[in-house]
Amino acid sequence: MRLKVPPIVVFMVSVLLMYLLARFMPFGDFDFFWRSYLMYALLGIALALGVVALVQFFRTKTTIDPTKPSKASKLVSDGIYRFSRNPMYLGLLIMLLVFGLWLGNAFNILVVAGFVAYMNKFQIIPEEDILTEMFGEQYLQFRTRVRRWL
Repeated sequence: MRLKVPPIVVFMVSVLLMYLLARFMPFGDFDFFWRSYLMYALLGIALALGVVALVQFFRTKTTIDPTKPSKASKLVSDGIYRFSRNPMYLGLLIMLLVFGLWLGNAFNILVVAGFVAYMNKFQIIPEEDILTEMFGEQYLQFRTRVRRWL
C-alpha cells in the first residue's frame, strides 16, 4: 500500500468523500461573513505553493513522481522547501480546506484530517525513509531544520 496510490488520487477521493458528506449529512452546515474571501485567499496560497514547488523541482531537474522518490537526482532544500518539506502536499491540503469552506459543512474537517493521516503514514514517511537512504546526513539535517507540513 505504501507509495502505490498517487497523492492526486488520495486528494480526489477526499474531494468525493467531502462532497458526499456535505450532500447527505443532515446537519453541520455553516456560513460566515468572510467565507468567500477566505476561500479565494487560501486557494491563491495553495496554487502558489504548488506552482513554486513544481518549478523548483523542474529547475533542479529531479523527479516529481511521488510514487518513485528513489528517482530523485537531487535534494531540493532551498526556496519554498526552507519552510515545508512537502509544499505540494500542503497545497493539496489547503485546497481541501477551500473545498470544505465552499461546501459549508463542518464535518468535512474529518476528511481533511484523514487526508493528513493517510499522507503521513502511507506517503510521507515512506518517502522520508527512501530519501534518508539516498541522501543520508544531508537529508537528516534537512529534516531537523524544516517541518513536515509547515
